Amino acid sequence: MQKVSKFWLIFLAVAALLLVLAVACEEEEGEDGTPTETPAATVTDTPAAVETGTPTPVTETPGITDTEIILGMHGPLTGTYGAAYAPVIGGVEAYFEYVNAEEGGVCDRQIVFKVEDDSYDPAGAADAVKKLLDRDNVFAIIAGIGTAAHSAVWEELNERGVPDLWIMSGAHKWAEDPEAHPWSVPLLPDYFIEGTIFGKYISENMPGQKVGIIYQNDDFGKDELAGLKNGLDPEKNELVAEQSYEITAVSVRSQVSNVKDAGAEVLVSACIPPSCAQIIKEADRLGWDPQIFINYTNSDPMMFQYASPELMEGVITLQGNKLSTWTDDPDVAEHHRIMAEYGDFPAGNFTIVGSAAAALTVEALRATCDDLTRQGLMDTVHTIFRDYQGDLTLPGITQTLSPTDHYATEAMRMLRAHDGEWEYFGDIISFRD
Repeated sequence: MQKVSKFWLIFLAVAALLLVLAVACEEEEGEDGTPTETPAATVTDTPAAVETGTPTPVTETPGITDTEIILGMHGPLTGTYGAAYAPVIGGVEAYFEYVNAEEGGVCDRQIVFKVEDDSYDPAGAADAVKKLLDRDNVFAIIAGIGTAAHSAVWEELNERGVPDLWIMSGAHKWAEDPEAHPWSVPLLPDYFIEGTIFGKYISENMPGQKVGIIYQNDDFGKDELAGLKNGLDPEKNELVAEQSYEITAVSVRSQVSNVKDAGAEVLVSACIPPSCAQIIKEADRLGWDPQIFINYTNSDPMMFQYASPELMEGVITLQGNKLSTWTDDPDVAEHHRIMAEYGDFPAGNFTIVGSAAAALTVEALRATCDDLTRQGLMDTVHTIFRDYQGDLTLPGITQTLSPTDHYATEAMRMLRAHDGEWEYFGDIISFRD
């Protein structure tokens, strides 16, 4: 038995050597016997290919092929928060579709846009971004929505060197330290700054009135609270109530009641549309009529559906874009056309901000065609946006970015609800001032 085992071992070794030599010969010669070159890129079955049955080319830069630029986004598509913020996603998607159809894409490539539903949940966002990076092999993440949701993914995006552009949240931390998070750039203004503006406005225009705040218990709400305290003049206005609520809370009734009972005459609300609508309705139910401020993440016409035009009358917020009702403006009219032809949502202020993010992306890609790498894209973002005026941004409000300054939007204007519409009032307020 021992002699037979040695024989088979020798036999297998010789057979394996012959097989290697045969394969090597085939690689050196084609079918006609001529030498062949090693391919520059190979085709493998990535997770996405296994799922779709289509082989995916493996390129040096993820998300870039000879014909496509693959971009990804996470955000709420379903449920309560999907109803509120899906139009933002729709604005991004429609603009990319328009660029593909009418401009031939960008850099001689079509934009492939992948969206993963995260239900406005941190765990959902982590799963969504994992799929986008590891399954869909995206080049960059665009316009990730929500403070808590995006907080679950931005560290990984920076660790992996993935462009994390135009974050749809104004949390102070996104741009606070660009050297530590060089890949993340928010589009929306800083909530701390917004709270400061509200505080200054209240002290200048409503001296002597007591102030209360209801805020979402995360970085978003806490930034707004800190800003409000920063802006209020304590000699003119007393902050009499601070009430927080969890994003998962079904009701904010007790918070509204507590602020009312504290004697507040002014109510600042750091909340998203479903919760803000609840606050406004609950104040009315209690027979309480404070001057209400809500943060800019509610500045869409849909708020008049969540809470009636009558209840919204006089509510104040901030914005920095042209309004969707300005259909005499050629750029707004064009946005309406794009949404009608390529989108799934009617044009609104939220589709405008989504479209603005997509337009910034296309502008950056166009300037990066000769260096379509992730680092190349970030170098472009840090270079070309110097007092950049977007078509849908209010004249006089521009974007300026650099490796040491990631605050894209640094000015806004006050907005008031009147007769079922949002109307601007006052001058543009510069954050730098």
